[in-house]
Amino acid sequence: MPQFHDAYPRLAPDAPSAEFWKGFMTGMLELGAFLGCFFFPQLADTISRKWSLSIVAAIFIIGAIMQTAAPDYAVLVAGRTITGVGVGTMALGAPLYISEVSPPQVRGTLLVLESLAIVMGVVSSYWVAYGCQYIDSEASFRVPFGLQMVSAGVIGTMIHLFPYSPRWLVLVERDEDALESLAKLRRLPATDSRVVTEWRGILAEIQFQKIMSEKAHPGKQGLVLELLQWADLFRKKTWRRTVVGIRSLRCQRVSCSKTDLNQVEEPTDIASRFIYYAPTLFTSLGQGDLSLILAGTLNIGQLVAVMAAFLIVDAVGRRTLAIWGAFAMGVPYVVIAALYGLYSDDWPAHPAAGWACVAMAYVYICAYGISYSPLAWALPSEVYSTVQRSKGVALATATVWLSNFIVGVATPPMISQAGFGTYVFFAIMCFLGVIWAWVFVPETKGKTLEELDDVFGDATGHEEHEVMRSVAAEARRR
Repeated sequence: MPQFHDAYPRLAPDAPSAEFWKGFMTGMLELGAFLGCFFFPQLADTISRKWSLSIVAAIFIIGAIMQTAAPDYAVLVAGRTITGVGVGTMALGAPLYISEVSPPQVRGTLLVLESLAIVMGVVSSYWVAYGCQYIDSEASFRVPFGLQMVSAGVIGTMIHLFPYSPRWLVLVERDEDALESLAKLRRLPATDSRVVTEWRGILAEIQFQKIMSEKAHPGKQGLVLELLQWADLFRKKTWRRTVVGIRSLRCQRVSCSKTDLNQVEEPTDIASRFIYYAPTLFTSLGQGDLSLILAGTLNIGQLVAVMAAFLIVDAVGRRTLAIWGAFAMGVPYVVIAALYGLYSDDWPAHPAAGWACVAMAYVYICAYGISYSPLAWALPSEVYSTVQRSKGVALATATVWLSNFIVGVATPPMISQAGFGTYVFFAIMCFLGVIWAWVFVPETKGKTLEELDDVFGDATGHEEHEVMRSVAAEARRR
């Protein structure tokens, strides 16, 4: 958008180091999200899931206001960083609340719908930005920035129409309130046997976590206990689980890196890095004015692939998807690298090669959407034991944002300076992902905690199972 470049000349195509500043602007949102991942678990446990979501929505809105009104590049970047804090915390908070208030039989479906809603948001926001480019003023980019406040405002206010999480109420020792909240969520009397059984299960789970925490770190509390629980993720008994959880998401983000200045983004989206830079990719492949339309249809292709993914992830299995998904993502990179190296000096004379590269981009996004799109979020939540799951998933998610920051800053200079070497690099990363999946990723589909102990070579699940049996028996007597 010429108006955007006029408002922020540092990002103009002919400005010195424009590619670096473009990537820095993009990456700072991810850095903010990375930082947000670490304080949200404590915030959510202290003031409730509902109020923590309201607070981070307010943080998000502050960042969006700064972006919308930014008079210069520095304020724009600061706004994106603050918005990133809100994004990172919402990426953890929304599924946490959904999983805790949903009936067990539809919990997975609701989490899937959340993922689909994210991708649908990406598609709609992209086309809003596409339409706004025809506005002949700064409103062409300030309107899309401002629209971010609408969704955050809806979340921050409407969340209070819903009950508190029963699990959080038990966590703060409000057991009777938890029973009332659960009855309201299930639309059943508090005396109904199904409600009481589920309530007792929550009581047992929270008591179990407290016992395991005290057993692992006797006498510790507060900040010291919090830090020790994070350190537990890297101990001898759990390091391989952490490698699988972190690497699955990091492989997802690094492998989906690409190439532009796409002003509308949904950072929590799984292929956000590809979408961020897709218009520049298509422009560099000789598609010119079609680049924005092609990038928009790529969003739609991603949506279709993600919808298909949820139909096959349980049937095919995690390990198979991890191996073949990484391989299928690497092949399009190889083809693009070869064609880019041969024909990038004169795309107009080789239109077929340019369109072949575009086709490979669609092959890539489909392979990615069907494999690492669901897989990277499923594995971290499956490989950790009950006690370590919340912090393990938080660490994996934080790694996503850190990888996003690094790739966001590095990609534009790589495209402008390394040319086809950029695609070679990401092809190598994908093929390394094949090796990583072959060596480290177990098949977790349908396995219990005890069976995962055998896979990972530790006894974490067995130990927890014995404690849980004792706690569950006590809860049944209430």
